[in-house]
Amino acid sequence: MNTADAKRILETALICSQQPLLVKDLRVLFNDELGADTLRDLLGELQLEWEPRGVELVCVATGWRFQSRPDMRPYLDRLHPEKPPRYSRATLETLAIIAYKQPVTRGDMEDIRGVTINSVLLKQLEDRGWVEVIGHREAPGRPALYATTKQFLDDLGLASLDQLPLMNPSQFEDKFLESPSPEPDLAPSLPLDDEPFELSGNPT
Repeated sequence: MNTADAKRILETALICSQQPLLVKDLRVLFNDELGADTLRDLLGELQLEWEPRGVELVCVATGWRFQSRPDMRPYLDRLHPEKPPRYSRATLETLAIIAYKQPVTRGDMEDIRGVTINSVLLKQLEDRGWVEVIGHREAPGRPALYATTKQFLDDLGLASLDQLPLMNPSQFEDKFLESPSPEPDLAPSLPLDDEPFELSGNPT
């Protein structure tokens, strides 16, 4: 099989897939006749070929996918005029603490924020699929340890936590609010403190 045909097959599979695809999944397309390194090279070439277009090929935490570019969002939003979920500053601050300090307990978050964290806020983040309990600290009461999920990285368009911007709350909020994530399917209620933000994403 020549390179052009292989890229055409990869392109078709990724465009038609509703979920990101790992390299091991893509190898199935070729009966494992193409190695992982070869596939990564082909994916890299596809990325370059799609650079001038409104859609880009990216590698996120759960695999490779095509998604709309951030500068296309104002136009695509006209097709989906419904309001996106709104999140308070308290929610984003808590999410940032978990992202940068994980694994952390609720007590750790409260020490950093300097205020009590409403349990409803953490439940919102869990329901959205952005954070999860990954264990318990060996301390009195065995408090739950929270960490972010692969879904969180996917919604930010990131492959790993290493790609998060340097810790700065405003930078984090800017990155989060401008992320090329799929349309959110939840509209959780808001915590009572702080001004709410909107989180709007581009359809992939």
